[in-house]
Amino acid sequence: MDVLDQILPLVKKPARYAGGEWNAVHKEWSDVDLRVAFAFPDVYEVGMSYLGLQIFYEIVNRRVDTLMERVFAPWPDMEEKMREYNLPLFSLESRRPVGDFDVVAFTLQYEMSFTNVLNMLDLSGIPLKSTERDEKCPLVIAGGPCAFNPEPMAAFIDLFAIGEGEELISELLDSVRKGKQRALPRRDFLLEASRLPGVYAPGLYRVEYRTDGAVSKVKPVQEGVPARVTKRIVRDFDQAPFPRRPLVPSTEVVHDRIMLEVLRGCTRGCRFCQAGMLNRPVREKKPSTVLEQAAALVESTGYDEISLTSLSTSDYTPVSKVIKSLLDQHAQRGVGVSLPSLRVDNFSVELAKEVQRVRRSSLTFAPEAGTQRLRDVINKGVTEEDLLETTAAAFREGWRAIKLYFMIGLPTETDEDLDGIVRLAKEVLDLGRKARVPRNKLRVTVSVSSFVPKAHTPFQWEPQDTLAELKRKQDYLAVRLKERGLVFNYHDAGLSFMEAVFARGDRRLETVLIHALELGCKFDGWSEYFNLERWLEAFRLSGLEPAWYAGRRYDYEGPLPWDHINSGVSRRYLAEEHRRALSGVTTVDCRTGDCPGCGLCPDLEAKPSLAGGV
Repeated sequence: MDVLDQILPLVKKPARYAGGEWNAVHKEWSDVDLRVAFAFPDVYEVGMSYLGLQIFYEIVNRRVDTLMERVFAPWPDMEEKMREYNLPLFSLESRRPVGDFDVVAFTLQYEMSFTNVLNMLDLSGIPLKSTERDEKCPLVIAGGPCAFNPEPMAAFIDLFAIGEGEELISELLDSVRKGKQRALPRRDFLLEASRLPGVYAPGLYRVEYRTDGAVSKVKPVQEGVPARVTKRIVRDFDQAPFPRRPLVPSTEVVHDRIMLEVLRGCTRGCRFCQAGMLNRPVREKKPSTVLEQAAALVESTGYDEISLTSLSTSDYTPVSKVIKSLLDQHAQRGVGVSLPSLRVDNFSVELAKEVQRVRRSSLTFAPEAGTQRLRDVINKGVTEEDLLETTAAAFREGWRAIKLYFMIGLPTETDEDLDGIVRLAKEVLDLGRKARVPRNKLRVTVSVSSFVPKAHTPFQWEPQDTLAELKRKQDYLAVRLKERGLVFNYHDAGLSFMEAVFARGDRRLETVLIHALELGCKFDGWSEYFNLERWLEAFRLSGLEPAWYAGRRYDYEGPLPWDHINSGVSRRYLAEEHRRALSGVTTVDCRTGDCPGCGLCPDLEAKPSLAGGV
């Protein structure tokens, strides 16, 4: 019996570490030139719900010269046993130590997963800092939305992939393979890789600071290294690689269903939304492609639900007809369709009826703010009438529960805007009563998150509310949302505070992350493990003040820590959008044909691609 067999009976959910799932790929190590570990810095159930994992697994394992295996952050009970038995972090497919791979590829989806990245490196026996790694160590790369402000993680990552990985990963792996064949020294390889479009090698840049502590410049230290790294994008999204035989987890995961991406990007222009800015331009799959991929996924997985995923699926041009076609083809086998959070301005009763033909899914809407004034500030483009008409229709059609997402702490917010959240929630509840939804079944859930200013958005210059003010606003709502049928949920304000620190942070935060890890911070995105006091202690030990990062208003003219990363959306446009926000002026959606001038299309030589009708 090996060590793993001894440990697994002693931990919760051993299936997290067992591997052997349906559609898993097992390649012989001796048959390939390059071995890649895809490392997700959270637990198995979260990582297996990430569509990007399935896409990269497909792309890399399709290559004959390369293999990709998976590794997830072990839950604390498993980590304890691994350290007790001196078992290094291992991949699920071959159970080989992560340190044996050529490349360890992290995805950075959330700032509060950063300590998990460090902990996984430590469990793998890989030195935390890039400068401490030698030729025998794997290359540590990272991508994802947090790579658009990579500086807090700059010390720990050898290379960042900026933008859409499908476009870049093959070129990068080719470069790694050739470098390995030539026995290229690590430093020389990083220099060579930094010249690939979309690759940022942080060790080849130096950061300078002003006397007030703000970043004054991030500049290359070697000739030939680009001063600015531009994101990569998939130009033909309809033909982009997509897994037709995805991994099917053998234990329940967060999104336990088929995930079928129907479009990428969003043109709505919500001013707080980083994903909306980073994923431009909008690109839609053809209906025929969606239907063909759905049929293949149903056959290869056995799932009974198809989730049409995107940032805003109800904006998908042919959404109604595609849903109807999917249900016509698969409903008789008991396969239903679900949609993620929906906008409330174009949702139709007919669409709702189609979705519930097989089973009734929950309905979630995100008005984000309680008053029209504030919705105009954030450019949400949704009216109160839209929300009330749509929820009334949903109740009439048989839904009994509605979820509403709001955000507090948005720029210019007052208590009147909080009152607006309360009033809207109660009006939606009243609509349910008028539709004669049984009182014991009627439920309106109000979920409130705290605004976090993010890089590359019009609100990147805005400070976050103080921690005390966020807590006051949560208490304000909690008192007023007490009524039968109303459920009030809110996120930990301390967690949002730390998220803002790292979303706007610079390289000096590396010391904080190391101290935080030493103090036991991990799985910080999980409420049972997040410990604000430990984080504040890590800042004290580092001599840094977290509020300086989260609560400071940046100047339009001043350098930002992420200025050397080009998302394609111009700084001039973001500043203009910020000014329009403060004036309460909205901006049109470029789907209408009126270009708002974000600058991405001319900069990246790209353009929106809409699918049209079926």
